[in-house]
Amino acid sequence: MSASQKSPLKDVLKTSLPAAIDLSSQTVAWLIEAIFIGHLNAAALAGVGFALQVIILTFTVVLTFVVGASIIIVRYLGANDSWNANHVLAQALILGTILSFLIAVLWYFGGAQIFVIIKEKQPLAKGYSIQYIKTISYFGPLIIVNFIALGIMRMAGDTMITMKVSLFANTVHLSLDPLLIFGLAGFPRLEAQGAAIAVGIAHSLAFFLTLYYLRSRKSVLFLSFREYTNPNFKTFKRLFKLGVPTTVEQLVWASGQLILSFYAARMGIIVLATHQVFVRIQSVLTMGFQGFGLASMTLVGKNIGADEEHQAMRAGKVAGRVALLSGVIIAILLMIFHRYWMQIFTDNAEVVRLGATVVFILALVQIPKAVNIVFTGNLRGSADLTWLMFLAMFSVFVFEFIGAYVLSFVFNLSLMGLWITQGVDESFRLTVNSWRFRQKKWRGKKLF
Repeated sequence: MSASQKSPLKDVLKTSLPAAIDLSSQTVAWLIEAIFIGHLNAAALAGVGFALQVIILTFTVVLTFVVGASIIIVRYLGANDSWNANHVLAQALILGTILSFLIAVLWYFGGAQIFVIIKEKQPLAKGYSIQYIKTISYFGPLIIVNFIALGIMRMAGDTMITMKVSLFANTVHLSLDPLLIFGLAGFPRLEAQGAAIAVGIAHSLAFFLTLYYLRSRKSVLFLSFREYTNPNFKTFKRLFKLGVPTTVEQLVWASGQLILSFYAARMGIIVLATHQVFVRIQSVLTMGFQGFGLASMTLVGKNIGADEEHQAMRAGKVAGRVALLSGVIIAILLMIFHRYWMQIFTDNAEVVRLGATVVFILALVQIPKAVNIVFTGNLRGSADLTWLMFLAMFSVFVFEFIGAYVLSFVFNLSLMGLWITQGVDESFRLTVNSWRFRQKKWRGKKLF
């Protein structure tokens, strides 16, 4: 079978399944840590949770270098140009290293100011937040550079390696958490600070493991220290040009999620609690679906780089079919076992009861969401990033800001209105993204 006739299904599964495990493991680790922190007190849970939101928001900015570098790298790899692919990796890590120290300083000195700005009324929760983010800042440079390196390796198709590194980091993290949070086995009881130290140690060790893979030639990429110490401003410009639209897109999407949480809060504590449970369930599922999106981005980008236009289209469509099947299976499992899913997060009978009335909407949302993540990956692989940025702006304004308000408050659909809106939003974006991919806008677009 020739390269142009080869079915991409094997490549999609080989890339996507390790990526799904990789990305899901991090989300599961944060969820388990939240359970540990929740056993301290409500203030600790609220404070650490908010600090974590600030940290995750910071990582959105770092995505500029991850996505910008990855799109260029997969094109070079598709064209069998390893030298230039490794050059772009090194330049992205130069920028990432500089940014990592700036972010660590911001976390350390700016944490207190951030929590003053939001006018946190619970001094104990504020104390936990500041303690957590300050402790994380000590490990900031290693954590951030590792995040960038792993992100680039993952998008370049090295998902088996990134899965191993992530599972190692999350295993160390969760092993240290109970020891340092509660002071077990002779360790001091450090509570929120202990949780931050566990994260810092785990991801710092993971940094050295990532460095080993990048220097041992076991990865498709190789980190040259010579390239790493020689900045190239022309490459920097290309990274920013490709990365900024994705950063804006992610910030807009995060704003949309905050708007929905704000609407849920206006409906009462039971609605808000149920919504947050749904959001947590969906966050784990989304990380799994992202595995298919990463596979499609990698395969589409490499095939375009190799001038295999037909194979790029096939890879994107096959990844979409696999995601569709996964979304249907997940939807069925959510509907059948919804009470068990809810009870993992809460034993509040009212929350479980409300969740049971809306869970079928949550389940159905996963089908277009899974496939849309793939077509978003297809468009990223073809470097159609400005389209995704403007689409995010449009859909958040029309659906999350206006549509959710109308359905939830004007038509009194409450929580169901919020999740119907998300289903309509995902279906709309899937429709236009699949149309956009079929237009093959990458033709004539030069990245280098």
